[in-house]
Amino acid sequence: MESISKRIQNLSESQTIAMSQKSAELKAQGKDIINLSVGQPDFHTPDHIKQAAIDAIHNNYTMYTPVAGYKDLRQAIADKLKQENGLDYSWQQVVVSAGAKHSLSNALLSIIDPGDEVIVPAPYWVSYVEQVKLAEGHNVIVPTSIEQEFKLQPEQLEQAISEKTKAIILCSPSNPTGSIYTREELRALADVIAQSKQTIYVLSDEIYEYINFAGQHESIAQFPDIHDQVILINGVSKGFAMTGWRIGYMAAPLEIAKASAKLQGQVTSGACSIAQRAALTALNSDKSFTHQMKEAFQRRRDLVMEGVDQIKGLKKYTPKGAFYLFPEISDFLGTSDGNTTINNDSDLCFYLLEQANVALVPGSAFGSPENIRISYAASDEELQEALRRMKTYLDQLR
Repeated sequence: MESISKRIQNLSESQTIAMSQKSAELKAQGKDIINLSVGQPDFHTPDHIKQAAIDAIHNNYTMYTPVAGYKDLRQAIADKLKQENGLDYSWQQVVVSAGAKHSLSNALLSIIDPGDEVIVPAPYWVSYVEQVKLAEGHNVIVPTSIEQEFKLQPEQLEQAISEKTKAIILCSPSNPTGSIYTREELRALADVIAQSKQTIYVLSDEIYEYINFAGQHESIAQFPDIHDQVILINGVSKGFAMTGWRIGYMAAPLEIAKASAKLQGQVTSGACSIAQRAALTALNSDKSFTHQMKEAFQRRRDLVMEGVDQIKGLKKYTPKGAFYLFPEISDFLGTSDGNTTINNDSDLCFYLLEQANVALVPGSAFGSPENIRISYAASDEELQEALRRMKTYLDQLR
């Protein structure tokens, strides 16, 4: 390992990707695996968006793109933020990248110096803490509980802030929990940030904006007193079933947008030309597909909640968005079926993978080792069968 930099050695592999790859390997061996570990819609990109990509090819959108994205796409994003979210951004404050993960990485590398602290509420998306490490920052993990719907409380935020605090990462709707912050809850967090003696940036991950079962999406960027401290992260992956197209974006204070574009110019340059033209069509067309997809996910959530209700020992709450359930599994720790003993969340997930042929993700991947993540981005039939299998084998653990 001497040839590998400490920077890379300090990074952890993505457990969500690892579990998905493991289930794919077992499926290739002929096993009937139901993969509920995946974090992407199981819908195909709408035809009119695919046609826009085909048209872009025929119209010779095949050259290098501007580093921060095509101007018309950046303007369309700024228009979307104004019309749908009531947020004022110029097109110059928007940077288009190769997915929201890339946008998040650009933001952190642009604002974090070695030793700066970043407050990360747990459960968190797996890449947050790893990207902070990559920027040589220090993660300050703040645990939340199922009783508080996994949402950071103002007093927790206040206690976590130190003179080294540079940023906080929020995700609403949340991966992995499906939690959604209300306007009032965001206002209370914004009050703490506004009253701080130093400038604290908020990286607001809103990639699941359109998969919201609670009503209107709320962004912490809406509050004027901290608007210029918010770096909004979003993209087309989840809301338009375009995960493979790799188009994300940030909307940020101008100096941070320029810094991120400067970084991107030396690392990847501009995002794919064809994907950008498809994203422009997605943003400018009606959202009927998005609404239909959201309704399908809400129906599946209810189906999964009914199935989980039948499994004794799983503690849960009702997610308000995204497409995940994050039940607590502490009642199963220390149990056994006579052959396998469940010592932790990973043991439970591998037990279900090997015995029930159902792939889930351990909560420890998200900083919550007493939970597991169940994705309901799968067909009704697959979900019903997966829950039947899970009940059969979990009932054997006593």
